[in-house]
Amino acid sequence: MRSYVPLDADRIRRTLGGEDLAWLVERLSRRIQQGRPLTGTVSLSRPTPGQRRAVEGLLGRPPGRGSALTVRLEELDEELQDAELAPDLRAAVEVLTGPLRDLADERASEQRRKDACLDALRSGSHAGTDWYENWVEALTADGTLTRLARRGDHHLAGQAAAVLGRLPADGLLPLPVLAERAVGDTKALSGTPLARLVLRALAARAGRATPPRGRIAEREVWESAGVVVDDLASQVLVLGVTAREDHIIADWLRDASEFGIPFRLTLHQLTADPVTVKTPELYVCENPAVLRTAASELGGDSAPLVCTEGIASAACLRLLEAAARAGTRLHWRGDFDWTGVRTTADALTRFGASPWRMSADDYLTALAAGDAEPLRGTPAPTPWDPVLADHLTASGQAVMEERLLPALLEDLERGPSRS
Repeated sequence: MRSYVPLDADRIRRTLGGEDLAWLVERLSRRIQQGRPLTGTVSLSRPTPGQRRAVEGLLGRPPGRGSALTVRLEELDEELQDAELAPDLRAAVEVLTGPLRDLADERASEQRRKDACLDALRSGSHAGTDWYENWVEALTADGTLTRLARRGDHHLAGQAAAVLGRLPADGLLPLPVLAERAVGDTKALSGTPLARLVLRALAARAGRATPPRGRIAEREVWESAGVVVDDLASQVLVLGVTAREDHIIADWLRDASEFGIPFRLTLHQLTADPVTVKTPELYVCENPAVLRTAASELGGDSAPLVCTEGIASAACLRLLEAAARAGTRLHWRGDFDWTGVRTTADALTRFGASPWRMSADDYLTALAAGDAEPLRGTPAPTPWDPVLADHLTASGQAVMEERLLPALLEDLERGPSRS
């Protein structure tokens, strides 16, 4: 057994550091980084006389007379140890190059971390649903999982699955409470990489084509899953809505309804003074332009109307849930796009709502009435009228609900009759 051999850096630099041996050092460093053993031979075709002399001096013998210059690595390793230059060939090379990474081992380790990410995601409670699988596929396709694995943040995949496993929330769940319950850190979902992962998933769940950007869009996506970011910022826009209760919020609603004035309720107000809508039927639209026009043209004669302003906020959901529990019938409509039909389907299930001018015939009539825009996002079924989804797919065109304004105003003026 060979005794301990010290590392003599100065002599190594003098022995191996010359220009004529640079090719040999480069070949050895490449092997180390590829995770290959420093055994066997390395060869150099058409060596210069200087390169031949350098190898001869290194091995203490002529390297051969062939056209290629060949060095047997076991022999070189033994020569370095006998000369007490280095304990092994790798140590000698790293004196000249600095510490070398084992790229093959790093790639294998990275792949193991990536596999751990996928395993954690596939064990999530939503695994198998279309939106969840689309999210996981997108994280894989665009390199997000690779970047997480490379940075050592692969644990975030499991945390994201844990957060999503608690959503949608049953009731209204403050964001810090969700973070604490899911991962044990109240700030884990406030502008963090974990928050971005979860928001991307919730955007897919809500049928959005792209992740939310900006505080308002992010808040909307959180609220679509029942998570409250800010109970003052979460609002619902109403017209002609009155309350059964007797408190200051009910007084404000009564006055606004009497004069046909649009009114905004915050989640904070609805939490402090709950509101139960005082009407047997309630209309729900998606775009503020519909409510604004109803206020302008119908005023106090408009049927009670709630505007979701896109995906319903936590405040909007609280108001509508209270109405549905009290027996109010909701007439629901949205844009003729994938988000609109998805939120309509959800309302039918969640509130027992009825679709309001959301039939295939309504769509075709609106489509023929003017220009449309490209249909974006993930397709969704239309269970109240399956043919509608077929027409949307076939045309590839979205129609905003403002196109139906005359008919919608007619319904609101008549009150609860047709839908």
